[in-house]
Formats: sequence, structure tokens, C-alpha cells
Amino acid sequence: MDLSNSIVVGKVAGAYGVRGWLKIFPFTESKENILGFDRWSVEKHKGENLVKVSHGKVHGKFVVVQLEGVDSREQAEGLKGSLVRIEKAGLKKLGQDEYYWTDLIGLTVKNLSEVEFGQVDSLMETGANDVLVVKGERERLVPFILEQVIKTVDLDNKLIVVDWDSEF
Repeated sequence: MDLSNSIVVGKVAGAYGVRGWLKIFPFTESKENILGFDRWSVEKHKGENLVKVSHGKVHGKFVVVQLEGVDSREQAEGLKGSLVRIEKAGLKKLGQDEYYWTDLIGLTVKNLSEVEFGQVDSLMETGANDVLVVKGERERLVPFILEQVIKTVDLDNKLIVVDWDSEF
């Protein structure tokens, strides 16, 4: 798998049972979404291997899966901490003004007065709306509310323009 064309969708939290099942902490909006991809790249220590998901189900705040070739608890424990990646090509196409978080990370954020806040470091859910965590000379939290706060998202130019006071 070409890592430049992949995204991280979860992390192996540990073994589940004695037959090689894994507990996965999904980074997807809905836990079930990670099960929609049957081929994963599981990377451990900068190595990776492409694996096929044999079985999977939601279990509490985790997803538990059986991967082909992982048949024992010891093998499963050896993957603890590994990142789970999928190819971007497998993602569904989004509509206008819809974005994957991974596409927003690293974009430069400026306000309407051309004050540069920094780059999007991460995003977080608050319940009411998502929030951009922007790191520059200091950290800023900017609500991701299209039209009200987020004026433009230009993925080609790696720029987000916001209507947000630079003192916040």
C-alpha cells in the first residue's frame, strides 16, 4: 500500500480472546465504518503488512476483528499499538462542503484580516460542532461551522479562511 495515498482509521488496542482477535480503537465517525473496509494495512515499527479482515463486530467502544494470518493471542498482542490504514481510494466521494478530517490536517488557517493562525493540527468533536485545533505562535480552537465561521476551504491551496478574531 502506498502510504501517501492512505489514511489512518484506527489503532490496535490489544488482543481480544485467545484465537487472535484484535481490539481496534476506531478513529472513524461511526465505529461500524471501519468494518466497511475489508483490506487494511497494519503498521508496526515502520513496517507494514496488508491484511484481510475475516470477521468483525462492534464491541462496546471498540471494534473486534479477526485478521487473516493472525491466529493466536501472542500474534495479536504483538500488533498492539499498530496503526490501521486504508487506501484513500476506498473512501466514498463526499458532497460539496464535506471534508474528511485527514484532508483538513496541515492546512493553513487565516482570518478575514489575513492574520495567519497556523496550521490545523487536529480536530475534535464537541457534540454541537467539530473544532479545528490550530497551532501557530499559540494554539487556537476554531469552531468548524461552515458559512458562519469557516468562510472557505481551499484544499488545492491548502488554506482555510475563517471569520474569527485573532485574539480568541
